[in-house]
Amino acid sequence: MERPAWAPRSIDISVPSVSRIYDYFLGGSHNFEVDREAARRAMEFTPGLPKIMQANRAFMRRAVRWAAGEGITQFLDVGSGIPTFGNVHEVARAASPGARVVYVDHDPVAVSHGQAVLEGDEDAGVVAADLCKPQEILGSSEVRSLLDLDRPVALLLVAILHFVEDADDPYAAVAELTEALAPGSVLVLTHASYEGMPVAREQTEAMVDVYEDIRLPLIMRTRDEVARFFEGYDMVEPGLVPMPRWRPETDPRDEDPYAFCGFAGVGRTA
Repeated sequence: MERPAWAPRSIDISVPSVSRIYDYFLGGSHNFEVDREAARRAMEFTPGLPKIMQANRAFMRRAVRWAAGEGITQFLDVGSGIPTFGNVHEVARAASPGARVVYVDHDPVAVSHGQAVLEGDEDAGVVAADLCKPQEILGSSEVRSLLDLDRPVALLLVAILHFVEDADDPYAAVAELTEALAPGSVLVLTHASYEGMPVAREQTEAMVDVYEDIRLPLIMRTRDEVARFFEGYDMVEPGLVPMPRWRPETDPRDEDPYAFCGFAGVGRTA
């Protein structure tokens, strides 16, 4: 298997990656055949996976525009993945010129590609760190130099928490990040769920098994379990809802049924 120039020497290109599978679903080019094969296997059971990913991105953009409109100029995107068109720094700066953004991911491809995209950008940075180790994120030179944690920050956890198993205590990780943020900060979050899937539960479970087979467990949580991540936050209207129903810019009735899988919400600290 030939290694493309953009792939760091340190990564094993025979092992699939969540961020590269996500990149494939979004129509990106920074993925390998092993990622595409896993994505196609998952789509055999849940053909609308690309629609779900697109709904995630569309929600993220609306939420970032909303946060910028509320005067927030700092964004911490954890589990950011591989930069694609319309990423957080582009959306935020269109609404609020000079907005500062720190991206965090533990996939070396996502990190190296992010560094290439942001080269020369003094108001954005990329951190190689894991959501489950909040102090690695908060103590990074990028966060310390780019973000003022005494002022409100938008913390983005978009399509990431469902890859964290309960044994790794994602609730504690989110709480630790939250505690470091100033009053008036916001949490922007999406999460996969069996609720809203337009196919039989058995088919969705078979898709989850594909992720399990490639050692990337996909944890489907209920609405109540997702709501727990917002402890300490006041929910922004319309609350925790299917992605197309969060402050839509077009008629949600025109959306693909798969776009309504899982939940999205924004909370604000007092």
